[in-house]
Amino acid sequence: MQDTPIGFSLDPEEDRLREECGVFGIFGEDNASTLVALGLHALQHRGQEAAGIVSFDGEHFHAERRLGLVGDHFTSQDVIGNLSGRLSIGHVRYSTAGATVQRNIQPLFADLASGGLSIAHNGNLTNAVTLRQSLVNDGALFQSTTDSEVILHLVSRSTRDSFIERMIDALRQLEGAYGLVAMTGDKLIGARDPLGIRPLILGYHDGAHILCSETCALDIIGAEFIREVDPGEVVVISKAGVKSLTPFPKQPSRPCIFEYVYFARPDSILAGKSVYMLRKNMGHELAREAPAEVDVVVPVPDSGIPAALGFSEHTGRPYELGIIRNHYVGRSFIEPTQQIRDFKVRLKHSINQAVVAGKKVVLVDDSIVRGTTSLKIVQMMRDAGASEVHMRISSPPITHPCYYGIDTPVQEDLLAARCKTVDEMADFIGVDSLGFLSIDGLYRALGEQRRNQYVPQFTDHCFTGDYPTELTDLKDTDDSRKQLSLLVDMFDEY
Repeated sequence: MQDTPIGFSLDPEEDRLREECGVFGIFGEDNASTLVALGLHALQHRGQEAAGIVSFDGEHFHAERRLGLVGDHFTSQDVIGNLSGRLSIGHVRYSTAGATVQRNIQPLFADLASGGLSIAHNGNLTNAVTLRQSLVNDGALFQSTTDSEVILHLVSRSTRDSFIERMIDALRQLEGAYGLVAMTGDKLIGARDPLGIRPLILGYHDGAHILCSETCALDIIGAEFIREVDPGEVVVISKAGVKSLTPFPKQPSRPCIFEYVYFARPDSILAGKSVYMLRKNMGHELAREAPAEVDVVVPVPDSGIPAALGFSEHTGRPYELGIIRNHYVGRSFIEPTQQIRDFKVRLKHSINQAVVAGKKVVLVDDSIVRGTTSLKIVQMMRDAGASEVHMRISSPPITHPCYYGIDTPVQEDLLAARCKTVDEMADFIGVDSLGFLSIDGLYRALGEQRRNQYVPQFTDHCFTGDYPTELTDLKDTDDSRKQLSLLVDMFDEY
């Protein structure tokens, strides 16, 4: 195993990818906020640090924003009872840097000249710092550090005639990724970035229309899936029905490939395809490209399970639950002293010794970020008596950070960026062999033929370095690290 770089964190809490939020909105339902709370439950995997709901009862807006899980607060009638109305939107979030604070919890609300406006945003804007600085220089007063507040200010300052025109005027100034739900006193609005990087779904339930991040949020309330909101589309829902606007020039879509690899819930449907089956396909492709002569296939739970099943099916090697995950360990279980950090992987994962002792084991996971969790799990496998420990990853090496709504470390902290070869990565985490799914293999698993490196069908920059939009906030500076730090500070909202 290689030495740990100076300043490199071994905290397993920092060794994972995090989606930054999920959104849910409903128009025309008597118990709208109750259904929003249920929808947010289904989207909890997209954000587990805070949740919020805003509703409108025909006269007044009501808001409840709380730190913690949806179930910690929004199952109480004392809370839901304060959120009356037939129009409601909600949000679950992670923070990517710094403390999670009350003022950044979404949905955000502003009382504009044209009336109240509330916004919930999934994604990151890559020109948020630039826009914010321009607005501040022009006299704007910001109440949060979220990039989503930029949108409120842009709508407020637009001189277009109608509210929807002002909303579109604001969207035209944004760069980056967004799946957005917003509400006024009489409208529910959904907007998806022109490349479709972040997802947004349109649904229907008993006369009410729904906008949300994933189909699993429709399933929990028995709602009907209508369609995905198109890239660059703005959907306006009112008493008159659903109106679709296409204010952006048509261009090839680039949905985030990590929604398929990791973030979307396995029972969700993306682009008409089962996420679960696509992840099993990734396991099949991985077994073709990087086979391993082993006795047993073990998933790293929970995200590695579908790919491990596919790997097992293709190789004929038995699939076993060699790692048992404890689902009841919270992030603030014990004060994070170094001693406790050393135990955190054991708090979340236990090795099933009866399955692995004396066996040649292949661990299957969806990705490696810093490598610290993999390192500890591999050592636990050896301590449990595994004779060989191999690892296979159902995606390519992550070599570049994300600025579109995924919390990734800076590039030098990514294991694949720090190591020159896969063998060096294997040496760091202590496995007998390490293999990754190729980018072409990943495209095949998704049912696509990657045309060439210059015309990708997905936003796959974490693997390729091909960022699909301008990164304005990271340009034109002699001190890119300082600018990146400022950008990260802006993104502590989710």
